[in-house]
Amino acid sequence: MLKEGQVRIPSGCAIAAIMDKQAKPFSGSEIIKSIALMRDRSNGLGGGFAAYGIYPEYKECFALHIFYDNNQAKTLAEEFLNNHFDIKMCGVIPTKPTAGIKNSPKIWRYFALPNKIRLNSSGKNEDEYTARCVIRINSSIPGAYVFSSGKNMGAFKAVGFPEEVGEFYMLDEYKAYLWTAHGRFPTNTPGWWGGAHPFTLLNWSIVHNGEISSYDANRRYVEMFGYKCNLQTDTEVITYLFDLLVRKQGLSLETAAKVLTAPDWDIIDAMEQEEKEKYTALRATYSGALINGPFSIILGFDGGLVALNDRLKLRALMAAEDKEKIYFASEESAIRVVCPNPDTLWSVEGGTPVVAKVRG
Repeated sequence: MLKEGQVRIPSGCAIAAIMDKQAKPFSGSEIIKSIALMRDRSNGLGGGFAAYGIYPEYKECFALHIFYDNNQAKTLAEEFLNNHFDIKMCGVIPTKPTAGIKNSPKIWRYFALPNKIRLNSSGKNEDEYTARCVIRINSSIPGAYVFSSGKNMGAFKAVGFPEEVGEFYMLDEYKAYLWTAHGRFPTNTPGWWGGAHPFTLLNWSIVHNGEISSYDANRRYVEMFGYKCNLQTDTEVITYLFDLLVRKQGLSLETAAKVLTAPDWDIIDAMEQEEKEKYTALRATYSGALINGPFSIILGFDGGLVALNDRLKLRALMAAEDKEKIYFASEESAIRVVCPNPDTLWSVEGGTPVVAKVRG
């Protein structure tokens, strides 16, 4: 008899996002309701949320959310943090007993600024310094995992169905102007707390449905630039690709998305000369960043969202808009449950990014 987690459902996983166009904060209850409607796309082995604008009182600080497997990991990580950052406030992330959530690690958060002396001597800016520190903790301190590291945002994830994760972290008591959510059905990788989505680095967050068949090539590519992929899932590398292409190499979000889903060579050959030269240059320059396989992705960032399908659109991804908000979800019903009558509703095209930004 097959056990839970051993059944392969290639179209499994659910993703969703809601953003207020004016950056007005709203409760997490809406995104929980949306992702809960797609429960049958998950199997209880991973769920999570990313929320933007939730820490206005510490908006200048990096909010580090960390899982600890044991006290020794916590001691080592805090020693590292105190040596590299000025901690303004820290404590346990509030949770409540929830029937579907078991075997929880220790879950802490730290509001921190890079230590000025170490920052100046590093020759890096705040983002690069913090990103390197996060990668170092995750790759060198066993039992410690920084699963969120942005400013005025946070990820919340666990092993469980997403609505259970929302209840566990009491996300209906948080307010954010942008929420993303994920319900996981692991196919090739284990269901564990660190492997649940979203995957984050600084203010980037990724929720993903599908499979990255080019993972090894993508992993080798980003690791040439100092990233470390050690979280036992293909989704992690997408976060690092966006960070590399946009933050470090200065590409626009639209161009970075086109790099990840660049057209096949026969399509490029049939383009007009200007477009042909553009895509030839992108594919030649960023060949290691091209991602293959069936996927739908929602990228959250400080001030907006990017929705992206693979070139052949092998995974469903719907979008909708009304006067106040924009919505993305794997299924139309998950949008209509929170927005019954959107002004516009459409299916995201394969290989064509939809970029939504808050006004201003």
